[in-house]
Amino acid sequence: MARSQETFSKKEKEKKRLKKRKDKALKREERKASSEGGGLDNMMAYVDEFGVISDTPPDENVKKKEIKAENIEIGIPKRTDLPPSAAREGRVVFFNDSKGYGFIKETDTEEKYFVHVNGLLEEIKENDLVNFELERGMKGMNAVQVKIVNLEEKKAREEAEKAAREAEEKEDEEENKEEIEEKNEESDS
Repeated sequence: MARSQETFSKKEKEKKRLKKRKDKALKREERKASSEGGGLDNMMAYVDEFGVISDTPPDENVKKKEIKAENIEIGIPKRTDLPPSAAREGRVVFFNDSKGYGFIKETDTEEKYFVHVNGLLEEIKENDLVNFELERGMKGMNAVQVKIVNLEEKKAREEAEKAAREAEEKEDEEENKEEIEEKNEESDS
């Protein structure tokens, strides 16, 4: 004769399933008993003009500000005030002649930019001081229009800028003296 197919482990698994079903039914009954009621009024939510969700309807007496649909911008507006690409100054920190690429470190911001041989106006080597412009590439900003800085021209340009600043400061001092003299004359009279 054949033995019963019901083993001890099968009986235990069945007991666990039945217990789980009973626990679930008890929890459902407890939730129903403790709930306030599932009417439509309890499920309603209202949103005011500021996007705040509440369970009370908005006050109809409050005057609402009307917004035109064409004034709503979805996304980021286009930048129209982009500055023109100004020449920057940097030093070549690495350049591989055989592969035709390298990196330039800007003197002001200490940021490194990729440079390719196609973006060069004249040959460069490591530690050269260069002027360049930036252009957006596939993986970030690239240095283009790269040319070596003539140190004599740079020194002359810096001296001219310094002289212009000093002249401007001198003018400002003279204007301040005149204003002080005028105030003194007014207070004396």
